[in-house]
Amino acid sequence: MTGNGGSWRLLVAVCAVTLLCTIGVAMPYPILAPIFVDGPADGFTHFAGMPPEWLLGVALAANPAGILLGSLVLGPLSDRLGRRRVLMATLLACALGYLLTAAALQARLYLLFVAARFAVGLTEGNIAVARALLADHYAEAMRVKAFAWLNAFQYGGWLLGPLIGGLLLRWGEAVPFALAAGAMLPCLGLVMIGVPAGAPPHAKAAAGAEERHRPMTGSTLAPLMHDPALQRLFALQMAYMCGVTALYEYAPLWCVTEAGIGPAGIAWITAVQCAAMVAGTALASRLPALDHPLRTTALAALAGAAGLALLVVVPATPGLVTIVALGVPLAVYNAFMPAWVSSRFARHGQGRVMGLLTTIFCFANVLVALAGGLLSLWSVRGVMALGALCAGTAGWALWHWARREAAADGAAVATEPALTR
Repeated sequence: MTGNGGSWRLLVAVCAVTLLCTIGVAMPYPILAPIFVDGPADGFTHFAGMPPEWLLGVALAANPAGILLGSLVLGPLSDRLGRRRVLMATLLACALGYLLTAAALQARLYLLFVAARFAVGLTEGNIAVARALLADHYAEAMRVKAFAWLNAFQYGGWLLGPLIGGLLLRWGEAVPFALAAGAMLPCLGLVMIGVPAGAPPHAKAAAGAEERHRPMTGSTLAPLMHDPALQRLFALQMAYMCGVTALYEYAPLWCVTEAGIGPAGIAWITAVQCAAMVAGTALASRLPALDHPLRTTALAALAGAAGLALLVVVPATPGLVTIVALGVPLAVYNAFMPAWVSSRFARHGQGRVMGLLTTIFCFANVLVALAGGLLSLWSVRGVMALGALCAGTAGWALWHWARREAAADGAAVATEPALTR
């Protein structure tokens, strides 16, 4: 861990960059569902004669598909080349991608819009680099608080971004994307000031000489071949994220079809939900980790599954309240899970491990966006039912995993005095 001054400067820089980047990501969030479902019947919303719900699903999948491919290399690449260099390159590329997205939307070119969203996604896997920076410079005891701060600023971006996007929509659908491109410029300055240059030396040492010379392609997933615990994490995190992304991707469509709310209303619902996430993050920094931090994570997953199940059956007003309230368990989970993973699997390299979490999130986004596009042709409530099933399964399995880990830790502590005698 660096000195206090350097650590706080780094935390401020990483959190500020996360806030601005998330604002850029979130600004178009409230406008995509209305553009496709309530927009004019033209070559954009009915491309190749396909239903707008399916075109929305493909457009939603394009961005996380890009993040998926980018996250396969960005975290490990930052282990080798340095966090600052990778962050700056991705921020600049992200700005260019947003400009291309705005141009495609203005010209009503659906294929170019999807391609541009994919290109932007390639750069947005850099959240793994931000998390790796905190894991680099904060001791294990402080990581939950550091990740909680990072998540709070990320949720703040999701609070401000939809509001800004909803307000800017009156000037044109392309305007939020153009402003998102401009938001990347101050991020570049913050990275130059607050993020130290060079590759983290301890990350290199942990990787080992053989690992450093391994090809980059697929390196984020490589540890899965040899670590059964990491394979279990991949499966359970994938199941939970499928539940979460059902909410993230299709809550706006739920608002449109079940509550009759337009872009401005979606923006406000999203903003209040993100305020609940900020409150949940503050709660997470004060919550005890029970007998094992993974148990707190499991309880948060089960609470999220219960909320998603409610969205299958409740009418409009209670459903909107549920969407907002789900921000609390989502925030608690997102604070505890990466902190536990960074400690449990540190030997694989923090950049690689954080990149794996981003990869899982993107896999889940792509799967749910496409599956949800089909289910929403019937009812968006079916998407929420799928999400509840996935999150509930993950929460139950994580609870039992936590019990086994806590028992193993207790046995290790009990035998330690005998081994040292």
